[in-house]
Order: sequence, then C-alpha cells, then structure tokens
Amino acid sequence: ALLCSSAAAVVLLKWLARRQIRQKMEEARRTRDLALERMEKAAHRFKQENPGTQTAHILSLTMVELVEKLKEGSLSPESVLYSYMGKVKALEVTREVNCVIDFIHGCEDQLQKLKKQKEKGLLYGIPISIKDHINCKGHVSSGGMVKFLGQVKEEDSVIVQVLKSQGAIPFVKTNIPQTMINYDCSNLIFGQTLNPLNHRKSPGGSSGGEGALIAGGGSILGIGSDVAGSIRLPSSFCGLCGLKPTGNRIRYIPTSILFFHPLTFVLAVTGMMGPMARDVDSLALCMKALLCEEMFRLDPTVPPIPFDEEVYTSSKPLRIGYYEGDGYFQPSPSMKRAIQQTRKLLQDAGHTLVPFAPPKIDYVVDELFTRGIFSDGAAHLVDCFKGDIVDPNLKSQFNTYRLPVLVKRILAIILKPIVSVWMSAKNLWDQHGAVAVYRTEFIAKWRKLRLDVILCPVLGPAFNHGYAGKLFAATSYTNLYNVLNFPAGVVPVSTVTRADEEELKHYRGHYGDPWDKRLKEAVEGAMGLPVAVQCVALPWQEELCLRFMKEVETLAH
Repeated sequence: ALLCSSAAAVVLLKWLARRQIRQKMEEARRTRDLALERMEKAAHRFKQENPGTQTAHILSLTMVELVEKLKEGSLSPESVLYSYMGKVKALEVTREVNCVIDFIHGCEDQLQKLKKQKEKGLLYGIPISIKDHINCKGHVSSGGMVKFLGQVKEEDSVIVQVLKSQGAIPFVKTNIPQTMINYDCSNLIFGQTLNPLNHRKSPGGSSGGEGALIAGGGSILGIGSDVAGSIRLPSSFCGLCGLKPTGNRIRYIPTSILFFHPLTFVLAVTGMMGPMARDVDSLALCMKALLCEEMFRLDPTVPPIPFDEEVYTSSKPLRIGYYEGDGYFQPSPSMKRAIQQTRKLLQDAGHTLVPFAPPKIDYVVDELFTRGIFSDGAAHLVDCFKGDIVDPNLKSQFNTYRLPVLVKRILAIILKPIVSVWMSAKNLWDQHGAVAVYRTEFIAKWRKLRLDVILCPVLGPAFNHGYAGKLFAATSYTNLYNVLNFPAGVVPVSTVTRADEEELKHYRGHYGDPWDKRLKEAVEGAMGLPVAVQCVALPWQEELCLRFMKEVETLAH
C-alpha cells in the first residue's frame, strides 16, 4: 500500500508539474497573440490615416534603395515601418509560417525619437527583425525554454543598441528551435516554423524564424547567430544571403548563452552574431553600420576595425580554392551542381580556380567540433530541461545526450559523430591545443596554394520536417568554419531541377549508413527550391568574403 501510494504521489506530482509547464506555454502564446494584435492595430491605424502610402512599392525595394529614399526624404520612416508591420506582409507571413513570436512595441517610441535626430545613421528608418535570444529591453529571450519565459530583460544587448544608434528600428523577434542546438525551427511554446517557399519543408535553424520572415517578405534585414551553421543553413534553405563573421568582429556569443548556463564556455567552437538579408549589398551595409565607434565604445572586446569599403568594392581577379564535397557527407546532387556551375562562371569571369580539400575532415567533425561544443558531455544542456518538456524534433538528440557517461564512452567509439563524452580539465586544454594546431595546418595549406578565398558547398536544399534533429553531423560543411573561426557566407545561385531529383534517387552517400539514407530522405521533394554555395575567407577578412559573395551573386543572377 505504501509503495502504491508513493508511486501515485510521484505520478501526481509529475502531472501537476507538466500541467504548470503547459499553463506557462499557453500564457506565452496569449502574450504573443496580444502583441501581434497590437502590431496589426497600429499598422491598420496608420493605413487609415495615410491611405496614399505605397505599401507594395516600399516592400519591393532593396535595402540599399530603401536607405537612399529614406535619407533623401522621398519616403518617411513611418511609411516603411508600418508597411512592414502591416497585414500585407509581416502578419500574413507569421500566420502562414509561424515565424514571429513578439512585437517590439518600443519601435513606435523609437520612431518618434528618430524623427527628431539631426544626424541620420547608415540604417536610418530600416525596420529590423531580431532572433529570439538577442536581448531587447522589456522583452523575454526564451530560447524556446519554459524556464526563461518570466525573465524580462532590463536592457538592450550591445548589437541592438548599435543598430538603434545607426537609425535601425528593431520591430519583431523571431522563432527558434528549443535550446538552439538544432537546425530545424520548433519549440513547444510557439510551435513549428514552416518554410514560406514550401510548407512541407523546414526553414532551417537555429535562426529559422529570421529565414522564414525575410524569405516571406516580412522583414528586409535580420540578425541571427551561428555556432554550427545557424545563419548559413536557414539562408541556404530559404534562398537568402547570410554572413557568419569572425568571432568578436561584431559581438561574440559564447555558447554558454545558447545553452543558458552561467559558466564561461570553452572557446573550442566559436559562435557569433551576423546579418541575414535578400542580397549581399544589404549584408555589407549592415556590417558597415555595425563596425562603428559606438560598437567599439560599448564593447571594448570588439577590435576597433572599421569596414573596409575599398576591399568590398575591389574588382581585382581572385584566386579561389574550391571543393565539391568535404569527404564526410556526400553532397546532394543540387549542392554539387551549384559548385560546378559557380566554378565555371567564376573561371569565365577571369578568376583562377584551384582544387582544395579540407584536411582531416572526419577528425574535425568527430573530435574538434562535437567534443568541443559538448565538452561536458552535454551535461549542462541536459540540466536545462529540468522543469521543461523536450520538443519532439529534439528528442533524438536529447536522448543521446542524457545517456550515462559509461554508455557514452562505449558508443563514442562506434558513433563518434553522434556521441560526445565528458572531458577532464587536461582533455580540455588538449582540445584547445588540437584546434590551434588544426587551424595552423589549414592556413598553411591555404597559403601554399596562394588562395584569396574558398568556394564550397552548404547543406541543402531545405530538409523535410523532422530530419534536422537526426542529422546533426550533416552540418560538417558549415561547422568546419566555426571550428576554424573563419568568416563564411551563403549565396543562393540556383534552384533544384528535375534532373537533380532524378539523380537523388541513386544517392548512396560515402558510407551507405543510416545517416546517408536519412540525408537522401531529408532533401527529397525539393523541386524548385533554392540551392546555395558557401564563400569563405581568412579571419578578419569579412570585406573580402562579402566581395566574393557579391561576385558570385552577380554572376549567378
């Protein structure tokens, strides 16, 4: 009787705990709905008071065109902000694909202050969307986790402060996957975000809400973050341009923030913030605006290196290393074709193309990346779920992370890409040393070939729902450059063809293992969806990376 009553009590307590969690989730959804309703009313009010506003024209302009018209006064910041806030785009997009989780209501007050400023910043009047975990005063940074729902931030993050100082107007926050350690975009609080180009597909992640909103036309510029490809993968899946800068070039994000743990993260894998937009010029303008005196004043850890316009606008022929596959995950047919076509375009334009192969890629993914990002065996990540419910899209990963250490040690021998074991302090030092040695080896190979930049694949096309959590190791094409801490950007160059889909039927992968089979299933049914390439430069050479991206964009289109 005592055992039965104890068991019943445990079941009851668990049920009450889950009920409380679900109540918090429902409250968060109600808060979001009220915020979006407030945004809709504000946009409707402006439309009624200004019936002549050319909303369709405003939404059709590139960011560079928009900046010019705002500065010359032919468009007002109000008309631009309310056009993007309006039902035509932002609201329709979020109801269709579920990408916006909050309205930054202070944007209307900021708009009034902006009108009184004498100097117009580089992003004067540009509405900007912000990824969930980037702090905005008066708003929650949930990380898709219930435990953080009540924590309203008291001040803007540095990057938001700098954007505002340059005249930009952050107006919405966007959805992310739970904990942001998945490149899908789903959490149990706000639900699954869909790809606006094909609702059966994922928008990518973890900056998936940004990707979906910008691709759907509801934002012209967004700020994401990237620790394994979280800017570049949504850009690839949604047909956008995205840049992962060198760590600390803008503002470094330790992965402890991504995992919501107060301890300082070991810097074996570097995460950082970066811009996402519809074209490369928008990324360059955003970087130019961010690399300013205000950034260097607010965050003295950011090197005071202004944007080098001369490098970005140079037309000097480039010496470009390239590879069609990394030797770890066989590229999908469209990924491979994108590199082949872009290589030919670049050669025809007078650039020199040199074959390149990343050294020891298995070692990078299995040891340097996986063990670097989960140096504690994912213990802190697992701790985050106490008092929370695991999203179904994350369960495959989570179940692996919470295995006992002994079981992990055994499985790590067989399943290196999937299982990481806890490292001692000495192992941690060795890990840092190994990353430094590998970076030196990679740069030496780069220098020997006298390369300026590298052209390589980025994972794509967009995955079917539910596969990202089962294919974490497929981020090898992007996470390599987090380990190296090189700037890397993504540019769409083509779309999936019928021939690509036919060739995919014969895809076997390098090993013919379950992960190769899953990759084939993940990218099936992508006819007409974007295909991108990745452009890479050496550390601190964001301007050269962007210049290369611009060249690829121009030739491809």
